[in-house]
Amino acid sequence: MRGDDLRLLLDDVPDTRELVIRDGAGWTPERGAWRDAHEEAGTAYRAWQVERTPGAYAAYRAAQDREDAAQDALAAGR
Repeated sequence: MRGDDLRLLLDDVPDTRELVIRDGAGWTPERGAWRDAHEEAGTAYRAWQVERTPGAYAAYRAAQDREDAAQDALAAGR
């Protein structure tokens, strides 16, 4: 699958504007969502670097989108 094809596929996924957060030790409302999303995006990126498959790239982009949404929510003071 080419990158352009993958982008078109991901563009068809509706944005629910929801954040998925993992509650763990040290979690705080102010930064917890972003920290978790940042960690997941980093893990997904490293997996994609190793696997280099369309599925791994899609997982990385989805994790990066969640990190971006968490960062936007943090910046907006939500």
